[in-house]
Amino acid sequence: MSLPLEGIKVLDMTRVLAGPYCTMTLADMGAEVMKVEAPKTGDDSRAFGPYVNNESAYFMSLNRNKESMTLNLKTDKGKEIIKAMVKQVDVLVENFRPGTMEKLGLGYEVLKEINPALIYAASSGFGHYGPYSDRPAYDGVVQAMGGIMSITGQKGGEPTRVGPSVGDIFSGLFTAIGILSAIYKRKEDGKGTKIDVSMLDCQVAILENAIARYFVTGISPKPEGNKHASIVPFEPFNTSDGKIMIAAGNDNLWAKFCKILKKEELISDEKYKTNPLRNKHYEELYPIIAEEIKKKTTEEWKKILVEGGVPSGPINNIEMVVNDEHVIARKMIQEIFHPVAGLTHIPGIPIKMEGCSDDIRFPAPVLGQHTEEILAKYLGYSKNEVNQMREEGII
Repeated sequence: MSLPLEGIKVLDMTRVLAGPYCTMTLADMGAEVMKVEAPKTGDDSRAFGPYVNNESAYFMSLNRNKESMTLNLKTDKGKEIIKAMVKQVDVLVENFRPGTMEKLGLGYEVLKEINPALIYAASSGFGHYGPYSDRPAYDGVVQAMGGIMSITGQKGGEPTRVGPSVGDIFSGLFTAIGILSAIYKRKEDGKGTKIDVSMLDCQVAILENAIARYFVTGISPKPEGNKHASIVPFEPFNTSDGKIMIAAGNDNLWAKFCKILKKEELISDEKYKTNPLRNKHYEELYPIIAEEIKKKTTEEWKKILVEGGVPSGPINNIEMVVNDEHVIARKMIQEIFHPVAGLTHIPGIPIKMEGCSDDIRFPAPVLGQHTEEILAKYLGYSKNEVNQMREEGII
């Protein structure tokens, strides 16, 4: 099956998470992604555990469907090779601290002269302009500064970092969206462009109703625990043997839910018949629901709520997630053979597109696995020339 980005060539100069997540998304859609790594050490994340046969499982989960070449960007020859590659690729992605590529002599202003059609995408902590642009950043820093920690956690508790690194991941996804938009635009005008994505900007962009609530009330929202700030009921409830998440997101679902609870009188109750009223009288309503939910097991409620059409689900741990029949049916956990680590399990591709395969094509590369192949294919270097550059520390 063909893939939508087949024929698009990407020079991937990213490391750790935000940039690699972006380029992995492009690779999953069929782009040819050539990952440039420092000789000997490679991407920083190759040093992040856990390990399988000395290969980082963390790295493998973020760099599937890519090729790896090593290149010393501190050498003149290394820079020359990047410039030569830029002539032949569609996209260059980097997530260095702003100014780093310019210091290397490889900034956008230089590279666009070499290839005016180049799409240059930069993902950084604070973007390429603004008062904080020269600051370093990691996920925890932008989660803190971007407000998401201030609204996450238990009610009355401490600000809490979201478990997955959403500061990095959303930056990677927004950068990928920018690249796809630029590819589409280039088909119209033939011109490349520079894309500047800030991790902090992305955190602000996903705050959704927290910002709306602040501007309406003038009060900064605080953590609500697992309760939704605007919808009732929309939180986990204790069953007789565990918990279940229930989300009756509109008045129609509320009516269905009341019938399931055999509490039809609540449907027309003046205190609960609309969502704003349920919010207003939450403290009275919650115990009524909680008392009923405690009467059955989680499995019993799962069946009853699904049959009744009310959105709900158990609070799965990771073991439950990776073994869930629906997750497996949609190939969201895939087995793939790595040349060093052997048989590995990694998350699948979430974008399902008719006529396109959602199978992972090949595993994350071993450091420098494709250096000789890429240099020969794109720049015509012979095996002897490649070996000479290796001896000189260029690759």
